[in-house]
Amino acid sequence: MNGFMSLWHQTGIASFQAGQLVMILVGCILMALAIIKKFEPLLLLPIGFGAILTNIPNAGFSDPGGILYYFYNVGIASGVFPLLIFMGVGALTDFGALIANPKTLFLGAAAQFGIFITLFGALLLNLVPGIHFTLQDASAIAIIGGADGPTSIFLASKLAPELLGAIAVAAYSYMALVPIIQPPIMRLLTTKQERQVKMEQLRPVGRKERILFPLAVLLLTILFLPTATPLIGMFTLGNLMRECGVVERLSKSAQNEIINVVTIFLGLAVGSKLSADRFLHLETIGILVLGAVAFAIGTAAGVLMGKLMYKLSGGKVNPLIGAAGVSAVPMAARVVNKVGLEDNDQNHLLMHAMGPNVAGVLGSAVAAGILLALVG
Repeated sequence: MNGFMSLWHQTGIASFQAGQLVMILVGCILMALAIIKKFEPLLLLPIGFGAILTNIPNAGFSDPGGILYYFYNVGIASGVFPLLIFMGVGALTDFGALIANPKTLFLGAAAQFGIFITLFGALLLNLVPGIHFTLQDASAIAIIGGADGPTSIFLASKLAPELLGAIAVAAYSYMALVPIIQPPIMRLLTTKQERQVKMEQLRPVGRKERILFPLAVLLLTILFLPTATPLIGMFTLGNLMRECGVVERLSKSAQNEIINVVTIFLGLAVGSKLSADRFLHLETIGILVLGAVAFAIGTAAGVLMGKLMYKLSGGKVNPLIGAAGVSAVPMAARVVNKVGLEDNDQNHLLMHAMGPNVAGVLGSAVAAGILLALVG
């Protein structure tokens, strides 16, 4: 009889707690969004599955010795997985539009404004009973406004590892919702005349410029913000492998095999932090709300900078491209192109929007470096 009772207590039916069932449901919702809605499927699918695994009672996936425990500690706590992802993103990134029109760097910088506004918003939430964010917590939450998943995970692992699951889910969820969140903000802040502006074709960019650009970015980062060099360094390495033309095999590996394998492990490791005892708190709701606010402010700041450039250029810059200053590459640029075509079916803004879009990747990495330097 004792043996039977012992076996019974080891079953899932006897061991499940309400919180674990809720988090398994959350994992299923994330997977449904990935499969049915195709919202950031490459990461929401493994994150959702990881959330299910980590909430299975008596399985020990996230306990010391469990596979998710090692995925997290080897890959995320060390910062390795986000950095490898950044190398792959660098290998996939074409800086040609930014090099051809370097003024769009200001649009990428302006879109990071939401990060620093949200930092103060997170600290103000401490006035709500049941919520307590330290300055490190607030900094990790604020980076969601950059719409850069790997940067969010990297910074959260350094400053607020206990909040990593909620921060990662918020970051990738809002990245997936770019086509829903951004267009209303873009239309609200621009006139039809501004949205109809057709921009001049970008000049061709030579191979030498493409090779020198990542090296120049790395050099400036080393000189002025060394704390950002882990992210910027791996990003520029990937881009240099792409542009130099002599390590095509390495570039293709970074773009495909490496980034794909790491994405699986990264998603599962993030999912391991979606356990009921870590996620089901009032602070999680605060993170999700702040993430949406950060993303909206970043989009608005980019568009407003675009309007300023529209005025200063005598109407030659379409302010819509400022919305692409967030780091959701290339989705934000595609959304800009789509909204531009709604008011002028001959207005193709995709290449112009790619300039601020890739500038946003650099901007979010720089913002992370600043936060690390200030509060890390």
